[in-house]
Amino acid sequence: MKNIIALGVLASTLFVTGCEFDNTVTGPVKNESISLDVNNAQRANVELDMAAGELNVRGGTEKLLQGRVEYNVPQWKPQVRDENNGQVANVTVRQGEHGHGGGNRRNRWDVELNNNVLLDLDLSCGAGRARLELGDLTLNKVNVHMGAGQIDVDLEGNPTHSYSVNVQGGVGQATVRLPRNVGIRAQAHGGLGNIEVHGLTKHDNYYSNEQYGSSKVNVLVQIEGGIGQIRIIG
Repeated sequence: MKNIIALGVLASTLFVTGCEFDNTVTGPVKNESISLDVNNAQRANVELDMAAGELNVRGGTEKLLQGRVEYNVPQWKPQVRDENNGQVANVTVRQGEHGHGGGNRRNRWDVELNNNVLLDLDLSCGAGRARLELGDLTLNKVNVHMGAGQIDVDLEGNPTHSYSVNVQGGVGQATVRLPRNVGIRAQAHGGLGNIEVHGLTKHDNYYSNEQYGSSKVNVLVQIEGGIGQIRIIG
């Protein structure tokens, strides 16, 4: 365990040290809004790609996507792409220029998504913190990528059809909270970290709950961690 802690501290130190040599110039904090209409889309592929900062995602908007972005590095102005043919929407929000966080740099995205449109989500935060409250959304597939920092994926809710979740974390902590009224099958691999699982039964190479195998709705979870901790709460 001491070796794991030491490696985690070393990796975090290297990351922070790397930030010190970044000559990125900051400016005044800018606040920008993003608002994309549903336009009768029944499905949407949504990609949120942030290099460093704080990413918050939740449901609750009547729009397809509605958000507020705060940043103080001009090059980090997000680029938004929205292609909607009336049935399927393809949306990408990407940080304008990748760079390190830390210091007095600010980069915060607060994003709301439509609860009723069937979603494929691809969410990336290279370094920082991601709080993803996805339990009220209509999900088909979720991919989460985190470089260094903390991920909290909250899937608690009442899904009406099956979906899959893939979480990949580098250095830090990943916590996944699962719905309790559907079948759950989870696999977790943590390179140099430890894995904590609550509310699920361990089998040979996966964990599951009592509903898995008999429920019409199932959530399939795959978590890969590098250095740090993985927590699964069922």
